[in-house]
Amino acid sequence: MTQAHDPAQMQAMLLKAETLVEALPYLQRYAGKTFVVKYGGHAMGDPELARDFAEDVVLLKAVGINPVVVHGGGPQIGAMLKKLGVESTFVDGLRVTDKATAEIAEMVLSGSINKQLVGWIAGAGGKALGISGKDGGLVIASKVTRTTKDPGSNIEQVLDLGFVGEPQSVDTSIIETASAAGMIPVIAPIAPGADGETYNINADTMAGAIAAALGAARLFLLTDVAGVLDKDGELLTDLQPGDIARLQAEGAITGGMIPKLETCIHAVEAGCEAAVVLDGRVPHAMLLEIFTERGAGTLIRA
Repeated sequence: MTQAHDPAQMQAMLLKAETLVEALPYLQRYAGKTFVVKYGGHAMGDPELARDFAEDVVLLKAVGINPVVVHGGGPQIGAMLKKLGVESTFVDGLRVTDKATAEIAEMVLSGSINKQLVGWIAGAGGKALGISGKDGGLVIASKVTRTTKDPGSNIEQVLDLGFVGEPQSVDTSIIETASAAGMIPVIAPIAPGADGETYNINADTMAGAIAAALGAARLFLLTDVAGVLDKDGELLTDLQPGDIARLQAEGAITGGMIPKLETCIHAVEAGCEAAVVLDGRVPHAMLLEIFTERGAGTLIRA
C-alpha cells in the first residue's frame, strides 16, 4: 500500500531509484560472468566490514554474477605461530615456511578463516562452499624459488623458502560445479605439489591464477590502500601494463604494491578481462566499482 511521504523522504527514495537505474547497464553487462575476489587485509579483521563484504558477494550472486572468493590470512597465521611459539622469518615479503609452519598455515587458512567466511556469507543469505586448492584437484602447486645477491660477493644465491608454492596448473571443474549449483566458492590458498607435499600460496597469486583459468570478467584485489597512486598521491583509475612499468621506474609504485600489480598483469595477459585494485576498508567498495560510472579503485587491462 502506497503512503504519502514528506519531501525529504521522497527525495531519498528517488535517489535510491536513480542508483538502481544507474546500475542497470552494468547488471546487464555482467550477468552470467565470473568475478574472482581476493579478500584480505584490514577488512578481514573488522566484523562490520566482513558483514558488508559478505552482503556484497551474496548480492552479486543474486543478480546473476558468479563470485569466487579467495582469501588470505597472513596476520592470523602470524598470531597462531606466536601463540604456539613457532618462529618465522620473511624473505621479499614471503614467509619462509618449514613443515611445522606449513601445517599451522593450513589449519588457520583451510580451517578457522575459511569456515568463518563461509559463515558470514550464510549469515547474509548466501550458500558458500569452503574449499582449498586440494579439493577436487583445483590447484597443483610447484615450489617457489627465489634468488638473492650476496651483498659482499655480488654472487646470486638460491633461497629456499620451504613449503611456499605457486599455482602450476588449475582445474576449475569444482568451481564451475559449485557456481552452477547456486553456491559461492570460498577458497583457501593451500595446494598440493606433484611431490605430494602441501604448499602455502600467496593469496593474490592464487586469485590471479584462478581468475585467468576461469577467464573471469574481473579480478578484484581488496587491499589496505585506495588503489594505485601516482607520485603526488593521486588515485590512478585506469592502467595498462606499460603504464605500470613506467610508474615502477619512476618510483611511484613500491613495496607490496609491486607483486599485486604483477599478479594483475599476469591475470589480464592470461585471459582475465580486467583486474581492479580496491580499498577493502571502504564499505561496499566492490559494488561502487562495478555498478557506478565513476568506480572506486584502479582498473588494469591488457
